[in-house]
Amino acid sequence: MNDSVNRQVLLVEKPTGKLGPEHFEMAKAAIPEPKDGEALLRVRYISLDAANRAWMHGATYRAAVEANTVMAGGGIAEVVSSKAPGLAPGDIVFGDTGWQDYAAVPAKHLTKMPKVEPMTHLLSVYGIAGLTAYFGLLDVGKPKAGETVVVSAAAGSVGSIVGQIAKIKGCRVVGIAGGKDKCDWLTSELGFDAAVDYKDGAVFKALKAAAPKGIDVYFDNVGGDILEACLAQMNNRGRIACCGAISQYDGVPSAHGPRGVPGLIVVKRLVMQGFIVMDFMDQRDEALNDLQSWVASGKLRVQEDIINGLENTPKALIGLLAGENRGKRMIRV
Repeated sequence: MNDSVNRQVLLVEKPTGKLGPEHFEMAKAAIPEPKDGEALLRVRYISLDAANRAWMHGATYRAAVEANTVMAGGGIAEVVSSKAPGLAPGDIVFGDTGWQDYAAVPAKHLTKMPKVEPMTHLLSVYGIAGLTAYFGLLDVGKPKAGETVVVSAAAGSVGSIVGQIAKIKGCRVVGIAGGKDKCDWLTSELGFDAAVDYKDGAVFKALKAAAPKGIDVYFDNVGGDILEACLAQMNNRGRIACCGAISQYDGVPSAHGPRGVPGLIVVKRLVMQGFIVMDFMDQRDEALNDLQSWVASGKLRVQEDIINGLENTPKALIGLLAGENRGKRMIRV
């Protein structure tokens, strides 16, 4: 990191097809001066998420990322200077820092974080990924001991935690992931009961074998054809927690899926609910207490995929969209 220049990654063109390195550009700017109510932050780690790609399509739960602006993204940062009460140099915060070395951000948009080692856990298990898994599974999916829980993108930052929490709660857990290595990792290291390789092509058949008693809770990170395969195998009064739709973010989405909506939802009396983790932040302390105790006891394993260098951020996001990562992917700035 250069202490006199602010390096930035700009989104210079909004992609119409697959995201590529040509859509980004490195730039240099002056280090910003914080205004009243703001803090100047030095970015330490940048979170990489499938949602980064969704923001390029248009407004979601946040404004769209426009061309020729600093690429948006959450990050863990250290306060360099502050013109806001409650924040002082050395404090660690989480906020939408963007892909850059330094950012001046209003304090009201920052969350002060505890001093945790390793700091990277503030982006993974104790950050948005862990909280999304916790609330999406427990508050939306509402699993009961003995039920079958299926999670897609199971080797990713959220899915890998969802499956482990479901095991802690006494469920049978099936993960859907891409590739034999990932599937083996889920069962041998994270304790999943079974794993389905969607790259084999026969997802429906493999899922039926892995979950012979049907699915009670499906945690959906992908949408499309995999959601369709799970819908057909849901048990009566099953619950579907809709977290993301990565299959539709980059490139061409499925031509037809998912079929069976709303027919299967009606016949099976399913509850299918989308959620955003910010909806549950009033319960954050309780969730963090549980997550910290599970990590400390060894019941919950943390997998992080840390890549060095701001200049590698575009390539790292493109790789994440292609399923390269295991666990939470982030950039060490």
